Amino acid sequence: MRRRTGLVMAGAVALVWGEWLNWRWSRGLVGDARGASSAVVVLGYRNPGDTANLINRWRVRAGVRSLTADGTHGAGLILSGGATGSGATEARLMADYAESVLGFEGPVLLEDRSTTTWENITNVIPLLEDVDRIKIVSQPAHALKARAYLRRQRPDLAERLVRADDYRPGEWTVVKPLLALYGLWTLRGLRTDEHKGTP
Repeated sequence: MRRRTGLVMAGAVALVWGEWLNWRWSRGLVGDARGASSAVVVLGYRNPGDTANLINRWRVRAGVRSLTADGTHGAGLILSGGATGSGATEARLMADYAESVLGFEGPVLLEDRSTTTWENITNVIPLLEDVDRIKIVSQPAHALKARAYLRRQRPDLAERLVRADDYRPGEWTVVKPLLALYGLWTLRGLRTDEHKGTP
């Protein structure tokens, strides 16, 4: 009985820790930029198949809900990801999912050459030059890494970063501890000053 209670407690602590860390990352390196125009950048994830995979489907849904999460209207959706197999690019697969499954009818731009997060940011920069507010959508740790990369490449554009709606309490709760562990691993190479502004 005591062992079972200990396992339950350990599981509960892991869930709370995963939830907290993902919440924290979702608020890192963002500000409160204002303006009439905004763009939501959705980063693709390893999609060698001919339809959007589970992760990319979730990211597109989070991207679409991020468009109007703060009352912004007329925002554009930028889908970023190149080919990881012999078929269509991640950007194209995500666009097909947004349009045919989610019924999204808003403006969509495709960046279909990137194969790394650094390239994602490099290649979407020309699409962000005239935008007042920028949201980057992915799992929270990955989105934080992408925001740090934008800060490195274009600090002026990084000043326009605002929160996306890619973190919600209770969403992916069971796997958030794993996402937190993966996030700690993927963020390990960032300089400590990249985390300035993280609560």
